[in-house]
Amino acid sequence: MAINKVIPHMHIPRITSIDEALRIYYTHSEIGNKEITALFGSLSSATVSRLKRAAKDEMSKQGKMCYGANKVNTTVAYAVWGVDVNDLEKRRKKLRELAL
Repeated sequence: MAINKVIPHMHIPRITSIDEALRIYYTHSEIGNKEITALFGSLSSATVSRLKRAAKDEMSKQGKMCYGANKVNTTVAYAVWGVDVNDLEKRRKKLRELAL
């Protein structure tokens, strides 16, 4: 992702795993509660809503629409939440090189 749109005052949970984050990114053009929970682990519904609201706000600024009413664009959401796919891919590659 070229542009990092992380909201500075917003607490973003840690991802559960690099592989899971990449799997979700590459298999879903839009994500909802199920994918967000898989990405970050067990979250309260309020936290999931807060994360989706931040992504939807950025989508609105960019003029992007969702096809699912309860979903957000994956690329925009990852950028807003600071999940850098290129960095994750590099880290996964290095872990595999080190056989970890």
